[in-house]
Amino acid sequence: MGFIQAFSACIACTRPFFYNPMRVPSFTRDGVREPICPDCIDRINTLRRANGLPPIVPLAGAYEAADESELPDDDYDEP
Repeated sequence: MGFIQAFSACIACTRPFFYNPMRVPSFTRDGVREPICPDCIDRINTLRRANGLPPIVPLAGAYEAADESELPDDDYDEP
């Protein structure tokens, strides 16, 4: 059994952070799913509440390592 974590820049603030690639809140830009860090989610939610919108609630474990069993089976064959 193994675990997986992704590490990349937040789409909003550009700071790198670790996250679960299957659960992290994200924004799609040019057809590519881009992750949003927890600090930016807090800032976005402050604005959403001020505008009468519901907050974005990250899935449980969004910023933790994921069990490898959560990954989709993409039938990838190594060359």
